[in-house]
Amino acid sequence: MSDPKVPGVRPYHQPAGGWGALKAVAGALVDQETVVEGGKTLMRANQPEGFDCPGCAWPDPKHTSSFEFCENGAKAVAWEATSKRATPQVFAEHTVSELLTWTDHQIEDLGRLTEPMAYDPADDRYKPITWDEAFARTAAGLKALKDPNEAEFYASGRASNEAAFLYQLMARRFGTNNFPDCSNMCHEPTSVGLPDSIGLGKGSVTLEDFDHADLIMCFGHNPGTNHPRMMATLREASRRGATILAFNPLKERALEKFASPQDPVEMATLSSTPIASAYFQVKIGGDALLVQGMMKALLAMETRDGGVLDHDFILEHTAGFEAVVASVEALDWATIEAGSGLSRARIEEAAAVYAKAKAAILCYGMGLTQHRDSSGAVQQLVNLLLLKGNIGRPGAGICPLRGHSNVQGNRTVGIWEKPSTVMLDSLRDVFGFEPPRQHGHTVVEAIEAIERGDSKVFVGLGGNFAVAAPDPVRTFAAMRKLDLAVHVATKPNRTHLLVGKHAILLPCLGRTEMDVRAGVRQSVTVEDSMSMVHASRGLNPPASEHLMSEPAIVAGIAAATFGQDPLVDWPGLADDYDAIRDLIARVFPGAFDDYNDKVRVPGGFRLPVGPTNRVWKTATGKANFIVHDPKGGDPRRGDPDVMILTTLRSHDQYNTTIYGNDDRYRGVFGRRDVIFANPDDLARMGLAQGDLVDLGAAFDETGERVVRAFTVVARDIPPGCLAAYYPETNVVISLDDHDQRSGTPAYKSAPVRLRKHQARWPNGAAAATAVP
Repeated sequence: MSDPKVPGVRPYHQPAGGWGALKAVAGALVDQETVVEGGKTLMRANQPEGFDCPGCAWPDPKHTSSFEFCENGAKAVAWEATSKRATPQVFAEHTVSELLTWTDHQIEDLGRLTEPMAYDPADDRYKPITWDEAFARTAAGLKALKDPNEAEFYASGRASNEAAFLYQLMARRFGTNNFPDCSNMCHEPTSVGLPDSIGLGKGSVTLEDFDHADLIMCFGHNPGTNHPRMMATLREASRRGATILAFNPLKERALEKFASPQDPVEMATLSSTPIASAYFQVKIGGDALLVQGMMKALLAMETRDGGVLDHDFILEHTAGFEAVVASVEALDWATIEAGSGLSRARIEEAAAVYAKAKAAILCYGMGLTQHRDSSGAVQQLVNLLLLKGNIGRPGAGICPLRGHSNVQGNRTVGIWEKPSTVMLDSLRDVFGFEPPRQHGHTVVEAIEAIERGDSKVFVGLGGNFAVAAPDPVRTFAAMRKLDLAVHVATKPNRTHLLVGKHAILLPCLGRTEMDVRAGVRQSVTVEDSMSMVHASRGLNPPASEHLMSEPAIVAGIAAATFGQDPLVDWPGLADDYDAIRDLIARVFPGAFDDYNDKVRVPGGFRLPVGPTNRVWKTATGKANFIVHDPKGGDPRRGDPDVMILTTLRSHDQYNTTIYGNDDRYRGVFGRRDVIFANPDDLARMGLAQGDLVDLGAAFDETGERVVRAFTVVARDIPPGCLAAYYPETNVVISLDDHDQRSGTPAYKSAPVRLRKHQARWPNGAAAATAVP
């Protein structure tokens, strides 16, 4: 439905992957001025003796090929291994106020940070300081607080297990559980929803399970962009005859057809492999009702024909079956069709495919977890699997698709604002101090606390917190109220420029770089989406002689804060990551036993995953069917003129990092200021493709939460639904609009109003985006 008359928008008919991917990899290496060294670096990505790619958390196969990287992984590596440098001289040439006028791409494209810097408000510039001074200033800011809970310790999922463990230990030694982390913004509904259902907030499958599944159901994810290494797995499944069903508001190219850059035949013949055998374009936020409709259809089939449900499994391994059956049967088809956006016939079609499958895997991404009722939706996915005993046997299970390469590992080793009593007791027993028991802040709660003035110091272990968070109108203003912000980072980003009274930048090693401490080359460890833990060892020389590793930086802050700590040898841990792993093993017995020995085995080891073996650590001792109890309500609030926006990542993007302005698979080139809309909706509103439009938060009376002068593009998307890029449209995501159980912002279901571009909005306020 693209119109070539719209500048930068044209049809893209090629498959995902293929020559387009190879061309993009070459372009990324050239853009970051690292063609030769970057090419060498890529050959060590995801290899047993190499480094773990920071691009995604898809697991490594047991038998790696000559290159185990994808297009977007290559971009992530090139972005980190760039020869560009953001030196103090660069910051001397530009004030913070000037840098704030740059695009996010331009800010990060300055290159790698090279030495510690502190913000000078008198000169509005970052200026170099020594590491000792940086640690002393950070410690002074923390010790000046009246209450430890006035500090927020944010963690990005790119941090290693070793860095994350030291980080949580430092913060709890300080006295707080305030760990707003990137999980809060993506897969927290998994962490909240799955434990009630199966006793663990992680997936149950292994990579080998995909070799045995005859059905793979994909809900709310775009693997070609967000976890492209998964495409090799889906391709192999399709080629051996497995059925793949896609459930998503937009058709994504990678779920339609894919050409493997490692297949000489496909590359030479310009052929491809079909991926999804059927595509179900569910309405934004309609997944839970869709799944309940499939369950309703399955129950009808069982009543009519029998042999559909796994009654032995249900009887032996589950609880709550009768209540869910009653709830689903009470739902009428009109409600299901209206809420899911799919007809009864199409839902029954999907259910019939599932009924015939002998082993099914259900995958889901943030298209399902970033709504007002995401935790409940996750539990409905589990209900569907439990009906046929599709958890805990080969080729079957639940597969949450994580983004950052160690976001799951961070949570495993203690980065969580709601820690378990067992973990806190273990910390007490191992280290000899009483950790705080009060639950800490999520991302949304942290922003609210900073906004109120209750939190005054922010320490960020990686990430681009303010840009990743919702509602920049409130978030940006809150960050500017801080007494002190300390950022551990490889590159500058916009959050670093939202300075309050004091701000410090601490440059760290990247995943690709050699980490030598006390004369010994160190390795770190990470956990992938399927609970495999393995080592990562960088090979490149550091971007600057002044860089420090994340574990060493955390230990340096702790040593400066606690002085001669009788309970934790912070300097010793900074120099010996084996010692950190020994402590992890002591705090988490059973999970990390013989950690150092296991991680030295190529491929690493798998953490215990009870549901894989049908061990259910729930209150009932069984897997629980859970009745759907919608918590979020209708985001449209009964207003028929309100539409629902889902935010998207482009193909030239990784989370908040914008590599470039192309979104090849969606046919958008050289721009990001577009909004995808159903053509019938456009006609109804008197709009045409190519028109300039404004997009405003539906229930914001201030007129501040508006993006202006975007170009509307007709696209095959359900009526009443819109799609646009993140983070540009975060301005319309209210801080108060989030999953009611987990607090995850509703980036995928924002109530909005779409209008032809105008100078002012109806309430008289000037229509304007939230600029820094």
